[in-house]
Amino acid sequence: ARGFFALPLEEKLRCAPTPGIHRGYIPMESTTLARASGKETPPDLCEVFSVNRFDDPDAARRAGLREGREAFFAPNLWPAQPADLRQAFEAYYAAMEGLANHLLGLMALALGLDEDWFDDKVRNHVTSLTANHYPQLEHPPAPGQLRRGEHTDWGSLTILHHDGEPGLQVRSLDGAWVDVPYVGVVVPAGNAGGRLAIAFFHQPAYDARIECIPTCTSPDDPPRHPPTTSGEWIESMLERTTD
Repeated sequence: ARGFFALPLEEKLRCAPTPGIHRGYIPMESTTLARASGKETPPDLCEVFSVNRFDDPDAARRAGLREGREAFFAPNLWPAQPADLRQAFEAYYAAMEGLANHLLGLMALALGLDEDWFDDKVRNHVTSLTANHYPQLEHPPAPGQLRRGEHTDWGSLTILHHDGEPGLQVRSLDGAWVDVPYVGVVVPAGNAGGRLAIAFFHQPAYDARIECIPTCTSPDDPPRHPPTTSGEWIESMLERTTD
């Protein structure tokens, strides 16, 4: 990922998608994540490279490809360089699929459900693997402009690897922003190339029904949100936050 982001902009733009396709290379200041929660801020100071698993047309059809959904299920836009990027991303994607399934099984048990309760909803998932690069800035940000605006993620879970550089925060229950602890595996090689984070945005199958889980509601505590589908939800969030 660092090798890709170090390429000249014109090379990276060879992987830029056409409108409606949310994979490939997305340049700086092209997305505004705060819009997902109804907040208007300057665009985010982050460049992105994202892939899915729809190079396999059979996987795309099983996951929900239909007429009118061609853009969402389009194949990936792989760069020619670095030569080993595709192999590395596909291997990492496969490893994260296994980890996500394990975590969802644990979540089901914690919610008082059968361990396989989520299986039919995520078997044909539409997960994106996204590299977020936060390069060193050549000029100060605009007022209210962040690397990534305040947001919550939109899918079933997010598995995040980052390089240990400071910047990732979460809001605590009392409303304060706190740094996320990081357990290093290897020592980061400095911040000469800016901060890097790799996110596996796990998302259920496109037509999976999204509604309150049975063990999380009761007659005294009814669902707070109307049902939707995974595809309707994720497409609405992408449209809202992408310029």
